[in-house]
Amino acid sequence: MTTTRTWPERLWTWVLYLSCGLVFVFLLGPILAIVPLSVNDSNFLTYPLTGFSTRWYGEFFTSEKWTRALMNTAIIGIASTILATTLGTLASFGLAKARFPGRGLIMALVMSPMIVPVVIVGVGFYLFFAPLGLTQSYLGLIMAHTALAAPFVVVTVSATLAGLDPSLARAAASLGAGPLTTFFRVTLPVIAPGMASGALFAFAASLDEVVVVLMVAGPEQRTLPREMFSGIRENISPTITAAATVMIVAAVALLIALELLRRRAERMRTGAEG
Repeated sequence: MTTTRTWPERLWTWVLYLSCGLVFVFLLGPILAIVPLSVNDSNFLTYPLTGFSTRWYGEFFTSEKWTRALMNTAIIGIASTILATTLGTLASFGLAKARFPGRGLIMALVMSPMIVPVVIVGVGFYLFFAPLGLTQSYLGLIMAHTALAAPFVVVTVSATLAGLDPSLARAAASLGAGPLTTFFRVTLPVIAPGMASGALFAFAASLDEVVVVLMVAGPEQRTLPREMFSGIRENISPTITAAATVMIVAAVALLIALELLRRRAERMRTGAEG
């Protein structure tokens, strides 16, 4: 049976569509505005476009300065993601399973890098790392990015553990499985989507970080965001737009991966409930 909507309902529907469209333009407009400039043949970052050229992408992928920055970003991002995923998962298990006084305070301290302004965190890293000789080193930068990224893993893994049915572990134990076997054969497959989502968020956090890099890194650890920041401040080149477009594509790929992981986790949860 079909229902006929009244004119106030139709008007409200169109107002809703228009509002959603304006929100999308407000959020995505500044991001997408830079993409056409990356294929402009002009030496200036201005509209209207004067022609089509891919030379800025060629310069980005062939310049030693940009390729080194891209390589540093990949090395630091992958290393910090692995460490943050490991430490964040262990912290999530400890906070989820243990019951002790001050648990809420410890959780707040673990999450503090997400709340405290990043410039304060950057100064703190510099003051803490400098006496230890960890500034201007890959190790110091990886440790700093790990501390910033670990809370994202704690959030996603803790959410997954909250939905984990404890009867699964008890059933495995009743069948003779030891704690390690239960973890690797029962618990780990269930929380794997949450761990993967946290790892993607951790990599995205490292990919976006520039303030801490300015505080801790040396000349040899220039990452892509830092190179773009320096380029905008010192010598504006359209190659920056090509670098920005590459980062946008990487961010879109991460979002698609997160959506696929969310759907997989939903299927697993629905299957478990069914």
